[in-house]
Amino acid sequence: MAELVVTAEVNAPAQAVWDVLTDWDQHDRWMLLTSASGGRTEGASIAAFTGVGRIGINDSMTIVVWEPPRRCVVRHTGRIVRGSGAFEVQDVGTDRSRVVWSEWLDLPLGIVGRLGWLVVRPLTRLGVARSLHRLARLVEAGA
Repeated sequence: MAELVVTAEVNAPAQAVWDVLTDWDQHDRWMLLTSASGGRTEGASIAAFTGVGRIGINDSMTIVVWEPPRRCVVRHTGRIVRGSGAFEVQDVGTDRSRVVWSEWLDLPLGIVGRLGWLVVRPLTRLGVARSLHRLARLVEAGA
């Protein structure tokens, strides 16, 4: 199991952050190289694609916990991306929030997958951190 946790501070209330964070159709406005669509209730499906052009990874998910405007937990159900993920929005003061993005992934390919994660993890962490920074700027601009 591979774990990744990335946080970002946002100068906006939790509800404003939640509204942009969980608007899957607008995901591509802030999440690097990723588009998504899907529902916004427990049990709903989300389909995401990360890549350029036709080259990339499909990531199908099912929402298993939906607690607006605080927490969404998904189960990754694809052939490549499997495991769980969570998006949390925490109040940290007046009109200030923290986003916590967590992933617990089942790595494919045994030892090869675990060794590959050593290379991919820092790049994935950097990409998610950059994306959350973009999310913060978008919310703060009044998206």
